[in-house]
Amino acid sequence: MIILYDNNPFDPRLKTAWGFSCLVRGLQKIILFDTGGDGTTLLSNLRLLGLEPSQVGIVFLSHIHGDHTGGLGELLMKNPNVVTYLPNSFPGNFKQAVMSLGGLVEEVSEAREIFPGAYTTGELGDGIREQALVLKTREGLLVITGCAHPGIVSMVRKAKEISGQEKVYLVVGGFHLLGLTPMHIESIAEEFRLLSVQRVSPCHCSGDRARTVFRKKFGADYVESGVGKEIILPDFEYPHSIKNPRAR
Repeated sequence: MIILYDNNPFDPRLKTAWGFSCLVRGLQKIILFDTGGDGTTLLSNLRLLGLEPSQVGIVFLSHIHGDHTGGLGELLMKNPNVVTYLPNSFPGNFKQAVMSLGGLVEEVSEAREIFPGAYTTGELGDGIREQALVLKTREGLLVITGCAHPGIVSMVRKAKEISGQEKVYLVVGGFHLLGLTPMHIESIAEEFRLLSVQRVSPCHCSGDRARTVFRKKFGADYVESGVGKEIILPDFEYPHSIKNPRAR
């Protein structure tokens, strides 16, 4: 997987901006998780990494905030032949806008399988409704979150519940821990351990303090992140046609 849009730097060729997006390859279809805050930055970063909008088969939107949905319009103008999975709570005019650009909309309420080995947690949370993407690898689950407004621990717990898999290989994305005390963040890191989370890669809205705490708690299993970062994953449980190099 490759982080395409983030407010944390990594690859100096790419632009950093507030928001999040990543691309996952090696499954039945290439999945674009969230679209960042603007299409110009998203598509520029995509192409600088040698990728094209036409390669995307599925767009998975975590929640309604503009820093996660802002690039969708320009992506659809380049590739309208994608299915956009979005929470049912999204406004009707947003869904209409997607369809007006030729995109197909799949509304998500409950947890379900998207295709073999790929799941949505369904809409979670009592305030900002949000879904996470869950993918099965040979070494455990890959859980991707946009901002984790419903709580990162509860989202990881839900991912395990719906997949029937005990081990979590990697949790990556926004953990929404800005402003929390080190003690509170440490308690979340401990809960990750209790949930059998092996590796972590907090980015976007996780905050520098959280990144420092998780780096200390997870040591070699902490994965540095930022825009342009490629995270090499284990083989997927249901790969399409290519094998993923073993994690490093």
